[in-house]
Parts: sequence; C-alpha cells; structure tokens
Amino acid sequence: MPKLKTHSGAKKRFKLSKNGKAMRSHAYKSHILNKKTTKRKRNLRKVVVADTTNQRQIHRLLPYQ
Repeated sequence: MPKLKTHSGAKKRFKLSKNGKAMRSHAYKSHILNKKTTKRKRNLRKVVVADTTNQRQIHRLLPYQ
C-alpha cells in the first residue's frame, strides 16, 4: 500500500488537538476590520473545535497528523 498524501489546504487550516479533535480558526478576520468591534475581533482570534459532522472528513485529509 503506498503512502497517503496529506491535503495541502487542510494542513494549513486544521491542527489536531492532543485528544485527536480537529481545531479550526474563525472566519471573518482577514479584512474590513474597522467596522467590527474589538470584542468581536478578540473572540475571532480563538481556536475552536471543528464540528463533529466534519471530524471524520478532516481526519481523512490529514492521515499522519
């Protein structure tokens, strides 16, 4: 069986936690930041666990992480 390739887009967007859950960052943090409140921008910095419906697909894209 040949080695599996890691999906390039997925490795930039997701990190796996110690328990194996896929962590993702928030959207809406790249531009047009002056109309967003400081509190909103601060909360967008945090990393969150990806939804459970997407976990299996993310693990498939990141085989050796």
